[in-house]
Amino acid sequence: MADLAVGSATVNAGRDLIGLDGCRHTVPTQSAGRWWQRLPAFLGPGYLVAVGYMDPGNWATDLAGGSAYGYALLWVVLMSSLMAMLLQVLAARLGMVAGMDLAQASRRYGGPRSVVAQWLLCELAICAADLAEVIGTAIALKLLFGVPLAWGVALTVLDVLLILWMQRWGFRRLEAVVISLLGVVLACFVINLVLAQPQWRDVLVGFNPDLRKLGDPGRLYIAIGIVGATVMPHNLYLHSSTVQTRRICAGGLRAALTCSTIDVVVALSLAFVINAAILVTAAATFHGSGHRDVVDLQQAYQLLGPITGSAVASVLFGLALLASGQSSALTATLAGQIVMEGFVRLRLAPWARRLLTRGLAIVPALCVMLFYGERGIAQLLLLSQVVLSLQLPFAVVPLIRFTSRRDVMGAYANPRGVAILAIVVVAVIVALNVAMISMALLM
Repeated sequence: MADLAVGSATVNAGRDLIGLDGCRHTVPTQSAGRWWQRLPAFLGPGYLVAVGYMDPGNWATDLAGGSAYGYALLWVVLMSSLMAMLLQVLAARLGMVAGMDLAQASRRYGGPRSVVAQWLLCELAICAADLAEVIGTAIALKLLFGVPLAWGVALTVLDVLLILWMQRWGFRRLEAVVISLLGVVLACFVINLVLAQPQWRDVLVGFNPDLRKLGDPGRLYIAIGIVGATVMPHNLYLHSSTVQTRRICAGGLRAALTCSTIDVVVALSLAFVINAAILVTAAATFHGSGHRDVVDLQQAYQLLGPITGSAVASVLFGLALLASGQSSALTATLAGQIVMEGFVRLRLAPWARRLLTRGLAIVPALCVMLFYGERGIAQLLLLSQVVLSLQLPFAVVPLIRFTSRRDVMGAYANPRGVAILAIVVVAVIVALNVAMISMALLM
């Protein structure tokens, strides 16, 4: 009965809402069979959001953490991944049960001023994420093909055409392309991890939290950057919308939620493996050889080959960076479209939305490169991840509030234990942000 009641509410709630360009409820699912027989139809949205957890911004923070502090910040990567799993499960539940994405729910249940403020903050976060993708793709093009950095930044505008072309294939094929790109990134880093030959005992020690050492401003700054790069706010909006591409059969909502949770956990576990592999590779190669200030992707590319004794390591690094940047660009476009339509119901053609977001990312990248050179680009990449971390509470708090309300979620509202755990996650994020801002003011 709960399935039928909530399913009816979902249909009614979604009648006046704009979907993802006609993709809403276009992917059929099974109404019968055991959960593992139903699962394949639900695999996909989790991998779209997993892209955001291993984009070029993550690379910058993971490389900085591994080169400066060895394996010591691995626990931060693990903590961030676990927090991300919880939050993405909540986002998926909101979309599937309420029939609204997070932006649409914020508009429906929030005041006008609050909606505008949340929209502007989310747009800022998307621009910060897109900035990381612009820089990462441009650097990959330079490393692999010798394209000058300025030209590489300008060429990222062509992502618009690539994404528009892929969107014509249908949503399931779009998901397949993203999963393929993630497979390339994973394969490249598994090979590089083997070449790096890390000390596995030290790797295990790195998962043991040492909170006392977070008093070091540099360590805390990178730790917050890892959280910001891993738990990305625009992914919450993206996930709560893309799960609605599944057409859930009557009475099948509970099974759908289980399958969606499995999708999230598996996809973000993959993202955790890749992030941990980047940090471990940096720790084993750069920190272990005395190169403890590697925050530049280009510097990492140049050092990997000589230190590991294999030129293949650098090529794999560049290839993975390019695949990561392209897949992240695709999901950022979808997230931007969802946020703009959900908060202000402003519809732009996908190409116009993409050009606007990409333009806002290209301008600061070109300006920083012009005035500060390539070293400034590396610092800008790291800063973009801290900006994402600062915006997180403004997305997470509404998510927890909506998924805990019975008038929104019905019988699927968060149990008390889940709500408390989610509040603890927000408290940790806010505490890290306050600590970072306090230290910045004192410096």
